[in-house]
Amino acid sequence: MEAGLSAADQSIEGPLKGHHHETYVISLPGRAGRYKLREPRRGLLWFDRRCFASEEELLRTLAGRVSRIPEIVEVERGILLQGFIEGRTLGQGVLPSKALSERHRRQLGGLFGELVSFDVRDVAAQRVCDGADLPLNGDSCGFLKRLLRFTEHRVYREHGAPYRALFEDLGVRDGALGGLARQAESLTERAFALVHGDLHRRNFIVDATGDLWTIDWELAMIGDPLYDLATHLHLMRYSEKEAERVGRDWRRTVEERRPECVKGWDTDLAVLLAYKRAQSVYTDVIRAALALRGSDGRPDWQRLPRLAWRIKGALGAAREPLGLTAEPGVREVIAAYVRWFRDHPPTGTVPAP
Repeated sequence: MEAGLSAADQSIEGPLKGHHHETYVISLPGRAGRYKLREPRRGLLWFDRRCFASEEELLRTLAGRVSRIPEIVEVERGILLQGFIEGRTLGQGVLPSKALSERHRRQLGGLFGELVSFDVRDVAAQRVCDGADLPLNGDSCGFLKRLLRFTEHRVYREHGAPYRALFEDLGVRDGALGGLARQAESLTERAFALVHGDLHRRNFIVDATGDLWTIDWELAMIGDPLYDLATHLHLMRYSEKEAERVGRDWRRTVEERRPECVKGWDTDLAVLLAYKRAQSVYTDVIRAALALRGSDGRPDWQRLPRLAWRIKGALGAAREPLGLTAEPGVREVIAAYVRWFRDHPPTGTVPAP
């Protein structure tokens, strides 16, 4: 750990559960509140395109522009810590599809409005994307095509190379994203803004006063602001009625702040939602295979039925965007994973469930 901190220190709590990082919560002498120190997990596969080199640097540039985000403190030169937001996640103890309260819907709308309200050229945090790979401001088609290329090449062809037979067994063929690439051509040009990129329930914290804070900005990027709405709707699993209400809130708030960001939103939202459903298949198929492997490399078959239900759901939702000819049932998904593990044993023969 950095800055002379020891995990044995009683003022340190953690590591906390998280996908991309191990997170430790610490108290700092002379400062109220607690702070997060994060260490990237080794060997982690990234399934989403990253834009900024440092989440902490980005948050520092957003201070005073975006409400209720973690503050940043520099404890030593170049060592930045995030303020730890005390409270509960928005999803804690509720059904995954639960609607937001009126107060939280207003605060979510306020977040969307703030994100489109400032000039993205003022975001001084260092970028990691290749300049030649950045779409021009307003090029919504180019923005989606770059996301599709990342999913096709980084996730499917690189990360997913060992799982190619598994994808094929599940009905996902090479070139399955081609239809979405063609649909991208129809997207309306919209002014770009900062997008959070991962607005799901665990990335919202409700504090002791009931206010909604937004955390985990590591997937933020400059791009089509409609992508934030699509990602949020996909991850929140709202009812159809609630999704329509949140969509109307987004349109009203963003239009008030920056009308050029909502052009064509009502027709283009469906295309971006289709991409999110397709992206989930590539992510979930690989993550399920990784989750099944125990510490000895052998599969934990007891976890397979639950994971198979999730894969079945992802494939069903993405059947049209990926051009799937059939939707595998749970037994077929289970059989596909069993066959894949039998063909890819760590050592010797993998026993069947």
